[in-house]
Amino acid sequence: MNHSLADRVSRIKPSATLAITARANQIRAEGRDILSLAAGEPDFDTPMHVKEAAIAAIREGKTKYTAVAGTPSLKDAVISKFRNDNGLEYSSNEVMISCGAKQVIYNLCQALLNDGDEVIIPAPYWVSYPDIVLLAGGRPVIVTGRSENQNKITAEDLERSISDRTRLLVLNSPSNPTGIAYTRDELGALGEVLERYPQVFVISDDIYEHIMFRGQEFSNILNTTPSLADRTLVLNGVSKAYSMTGWRIGYAGGPEALIKSMTKIQSQSTSNPSSISQAAAEAALTGDQGFVATMREEFEKRHDFIVGALNEIEGLRCPLSDGTFYCFPNIEGLIERTAGISDDLGFVEHLLNEAGMAVVPGKAFGSPGHMRISFATSMGVLEEAATRFNTL
Repeated sequence: MNHSLADRVSRIKPSATLAITARANQIRAEGRDILSLAAGEPDFDTPMHVKEAAIAAIREGKTKYTAVAGTPSLKDAVISKFRNDNGLEYSSNEVMISCGAKQVIYNLCQALLNDGDEVIIPAPYWVSYPDIVLLAGGRPVIVTGRSENQNKITAEDLERSISDRTRLLVLNSPSNPTGIAYTRDELGALGEVLERYPQVFVISDDIYEHIMFRGQEFSNILNTTPSLADRTLVLNGVSKAYSMTGWRIGYAGGPEALIKSMTKIQSQSTSNPSSISQAAAEAALTGDQGFVATMREEFEKRHDFIVGALNEIEGLRCPLSDGTFYCFPNIEGLIERTAGISDDLGFVEHLLNEAGMAVVPGKAFGSPGHMRISFATSMGVLEEAATRFNTL
């Protein structure tokens, strides 16, 4: 192709997680035995009552366009979810449905950011945050969390990072990739800082809300600092809690003017999410929630096993996660004792080629010297992974 492409294409990079998964699948197709510990996708099947709701929607002819921001009944289900689970009150004009949580973030950045506006992103971060900001013309300001604070930023870190151009703070708790959650006290301290800077909006990415371990209760920043409600977008979705990644449904609650602007953006990109997926998401949110508890309990068992196994390996330190289905060990010691390897990128490649295990390098999350392991896989796979790690 001889024609030049838009500058925005050169500013972003492909998803590292998807790239690693694709490479692992390619090697597996060549006949090698590969353990996939990279994908952020629950290995459980979508609950049967959710699938049945989708089938019923097809049979009932619910296969047409819906309102851009979602069907009224799904929006009502989201409103009830926010009220019952989070103590947050929204009207129908203050919620919207999108094609996955990623599109919610994309819509927000497109609606909120002007060229050069700064977005504070704590590191380690989910791989897509900086690139979505760049696509909107914004400037990611990466603030590295302190290791002594479990890789979380403090109120002091936040205040030092705010400038006249700061427009948005991204909070993800519990976090992808670390699995670490902010405590209520920590969120309250961040909220006190934000109250002094009225130009700064907040996105609270709560996608792993229902996957919390050791009986911990989930909180977001509006639970501790409700005064921020007029400039906070609360993001969630059905992909993680209900094992519905392929259904592509995310949702958000926030100020009416912001939701209206985000809906306008969506109307000129994807328009409405799939009508069938919306029917399924409604069933997920309003139906039996037993599946969520069962999956969370299984993830906690897997977490305890793999973290315990990893911490027995010389040169590797893996803290406990508070939730999600990830752990994020420090592998600097492993890198040092592996001949010919100088960083986490090289070690991940070494791990794939020599041990047949696919993980994601910490550099992709803004935290070199680490790797992200997804334990959204069977206990048998994790046991084999522990064996292979011990042979390194």
